[in-house]
Amino acid sequence: MLHRIALALGALIAVPSIAAAPASVGGRWKTDDGKAIVAMAPCGAKMCGRVERLLIKQPAGGQLDERNPDKAKRGRAVTGLQIYWDLVPSSDGWRGQGYSPEDGRYYKAHLRVAGNRLTMKGCVSVFCRTVTWTRVS
Repeated sequence: MLHRIALALGALIAVPSIAAAPASVGGRWKTDDGKAIVAMAPCGAKMCGRVERLLIKQPAGGQLDERNPDKAKRGRAVTGLQIYWDLVPSSDGWRGQGYSPEDGRYYKAHLRVAGNRLTMKGCVSVFCRTVTWTRVS
């Protein structure tokens, strides 16, 4: 009898615990510098983020993606630009790809939601930067 209890306990311990899914990144977020609203929404089976609106004064014709490393993309508007893609849940948040039109860099993105805050860590090679955005209605 004691042997059966020990086996049952051993089986329970050996079963990996199922981690809770991370909080959804879906919604509208105001950037840390207050310059834009980014809408995060599903795109296929993954999540993506687009610049919904710029909150800064823009030049005539709108703000362009002037710092993009691809010269052919420098004429596209920043408003409506997809800046996050391939976001999938991970054990500690969301992981995917990102792009910053402010400096023209592509990076590996790691996002975490805590209440009304979205903390993003973006890394290019070994250099990382973390910012926190705020949910807006």
